[in-house]
Amino acid sequence: MSTRRLRAVSKVLFQIVAEEGSRFAARRGHGTRDEHGATPSEVKRQRARTVRLALERLGPFYIKLGQMLSTRPDIVSAEMMAEFAHLQDTVSPAPFSVFEPVLVDELGPDWNSRFAKVADAEPLGSASLAQVYEVILQDGTHGVLKIQRPDIRALVLDDMAMARRIVRWVARAARDLNTVMDLEATLNVVFDAMESELDFTVEAANMERAQELVSGFEYLEVPEVIFATPRVMAQTLAPGCSIREVDPAGLTEEERLGIGRDLLTFGYRGYLTDRFFHADPHPGNIFVASGHKASLIDWGMVGRIDRRMSMTLMSILLAMAHEDGAGVARAWLELGKATPWADVPAFCGDASTLIPKIASASLAELNFGVALTNMLRYAARRGIQTSPLIALLGKSFANLEGSVRYLAPELSATEIFEEEVRNIMFNQVRDSLSEIAAARTTLDLLMGTTVAPEQLRAFLRDVTNREFTVRMGYLRQKGEPGVSEALDLRKKLRVAGTVAAGVVLWRLARQQCPVLPTKPGSEARAGR
Repeated sequence: MSTRRLRAVSKVLFQIVAEEGSRFAARRGHGTRDEHGATPSEVKRQRARTVRLALERLGPFYIKLGQMLSTRPDIVSAEMMAEFAHLQDTVSPAPFSVFEPVLVDELGPDWNSRFAKVADAEPLGSASLAQVYEVILQDGTHGVLKIQRPDIRALVLDDMAMARRIVRWVARAARDLNTVMDLEATLNVVFDAMESELDFTVEAANMERAQELVSGFEYLEVPEVIFATPRVMAQTLAPGCSIREVDPAGLTEEERLGIGRDLLTFGYRGYLTDRFFHADPHPGNIFVASGHKASLIDWGMVGRIDRRMSMTLMSILLAMAHEDGAGVARAWLELGKATPWADVPAFCGDASTLIPKIASASLAELNFGVALTNMLRYAARRGIQTSPLIALLGKSFANLEGSVRYLAPELSATEIFEEEVRNIMFNQVRDSLSEIAAARTTLDLLMGTTVAPEQLRAFLRDVTNREFTVRMGYLRQKGEPGVSEALDLRKKLRVAGTVAAGVVLWRLARQQCPVLPTKPGSEARAGR
């Protein structure tokens, strides 16, 4: 990181600390109110706002980090979460002349020959990573041109390097905290998301993948990529305005409810079936217009989870839908691990208190995504480490629910999940029966057969030498309660059963394998 950047970051952090220190001193001297008459809760909100503004000044990496923290009640306070939810990646627009060198570097000196018109007087949007302009292509297609800010990639990578060093230092200094939070893994989730946003060819590939997944939906679409380079991308124009700005009365009830249902269903399939999802579907990234499909834009930040996590998440959601708090807690433990000081029964009690509030609530009454992330807070409090990907998933679903709430607040996320369960289960079973899954199962069996003969010989040797019988008799003479002998017997019987099952599978496989002829006429002699 450059000395200048380090100085800028340090200055902002020092301002935060100094301001908080002065407020703390004021509270000490003025009781429940500070020198301006603010209550403790008001002071907390002011502090959270100060931190949020500081993150916006520091730039894209810190904005993204704050957005991730907005769904981490296990790390930041409720006031911080509420304030970070308003983090906006918007900055004052720069003149188009600042971006022309990027266009020349990426597209060549004749870059403008690709377009019939570029509305360069005013951008459609201005963010810390890029600016977006409306364009018309030579064939008359209306589109948008996304241009990365000069030198922004180097700045973000420097910020990432500094953050990694800080987190490693904190992890060493606070080992108990790191055991529960896994700080470096949490930060890596942000890194993965940010690195994708720094290369528009990756975003273009994400959009092409999303187009395949959204093709079967009646009310959803993804804009088409026209061309992409690492720092410049053109795509078709999404009709309408953001879902936050649209007037629900301007849509038919069928459109309004259809868009809401499709958005939630698309999210569930992304989390549970496709294992590829939009990680930032906030209202500004969903465009709606009457008579058109809703457009999902900005695919720079996506999430990917493995098959095991998607199945565990399915168990959690099923337990939530059936108000089974203990079932949620059991499945949640599969996502991470319990620390040596974990209080699992208390965690089950926390889940049993939370889950009944979720099952039948509509989006207008409860934020299902935030309720999911609240489990992170309970887990951290009870000493249970959770996969950091859950934070990204919770952020995605919380944003999705917030977007749907603008159009169809009466929808219930749980009811839509129950309607989609059959399709999700069918797809998961289909994946389990795929050629790759079958090959893996076969390989596991083959690897097991290499160990089984030795286990069988050891078992028979024990029985022949009467070691097993003598040991049981010795334990009885010593007055043992019989637990050890039962476990020994159960273990060896399990081995014997495994060997027997392996032999049966081997015989079945032999019966199904074709016998290759060794000489002419052998097929006839074999009765074929």
